[in-house]
Amino acid sequence: MNITWELRDYDQEFFHRELDSFVPPKVFDAHAHLYRIGHWGYPHAVSAGPENATLDEFNRQMEWIMPGREVTGLFFGVGFHDRYMESNEFVAQEALSRPGNFAEMLVPPELDPEQMRETAKRMGFHGLKVYHTFLKQKPTWNAEIPQYLTEEHIRVAHEENFSITLHMVKERALADPENLHWIRHYCKNYPGIKLILAHAARGFNAFHTTEAIEHLRDLDNVWCDVSAVTEAPAMEAILTTLGPKRLLWGSDYPLSHLRGRCIAMGDQFVWLYENTLDWKTISHTGIQPYFIGHESLRSLKHAVRTLRLTDTEVEGIFYTNGREMMGVR
Repeated sequence: MNITWELRDYDQEFFHRELDSFVPPKVFDAHAHLYRIGHWGYPHAVSAGPENATLDEFNRQMEWIMPGREVTGLFFGVGFHDRYMESNEFVAQEALSRPGNFAEMLVPPELDPEQMRETAKRMGFHGLKVYHTFLKQKPTWNAEIPQYLTEEHIRVAHEENFSITLHMVKERALADPENLHWIRHYCKNYPGIKLILAHAARGFNAFHTTEAIEHLRDLDNVWCDVSAVTEAPAMEAILTTLGPKRLLWGSDYPLSHLRGRCIAMGDQFVWLYENTLDWKTISHTGIQPYFIGHESLRSLKHAVRTLRLTDTEVEGIFYTNGREMMGVR
């Protein structure tokens, strides 16, 4: 089956049945990408979608995932390579064109810290987005955090009170002792930073987050977003340990509009996408793949209901927490 990019009748029925009463009218998306398709720098499954993911296009596409909601957010680009500044310029122009939106600057580890500070402030960025694929030595999946989020950049972020979105790597994610060490070191020694651990602290395998999240309980400058996580236990562990005010909803747009889900297997995880297998033959009834964004929302709904969160706490996850983290009431 090929990758498709379309809204189907069963998507709309699913939202109205499962999610319409759960998602509040105002939403702050704490993890979303804006881009021109060439910014990816390599062929990507989202090529089936819009060629120019502007802010207007983002808002139009979010109607597929959560119709009728007023959505603002924290945006960053996708150019995790030598052409990163082109991606930054596009995001700054788009995301900051309307009030209520914020943006983080893509930052390669070799960028001079003072140049980073000057560029971020001049372009209106509110924080930093780092990523392991900036590293020249490949593969990068076992990179240590300081290799792609340097202490010199952390110092500037502390002084400027920047947010930082961190997608950590290494096989055991948050449960890796070195990852834990550097997260604690940065947050304790640089209290001015607002560190966002993407994907439920890379909880695609929830067991890693549930095992290690207790070690972050004493940190008051760390948050987790739930972007693209399609199983509830990592969300539940964060809510139980850090509290509802430290969890942020995020779509990971445009990945939210791919179909499939991520499941834990052993000490790893596997993504099942629309083109991974023939969905019609793996069950006697046939399976229709749903949006990753909807799978993630239903997992969050399960976590919220299991822990009996209040409506105010749910509104916080979807809206208030992100805005307060960015300094807006």
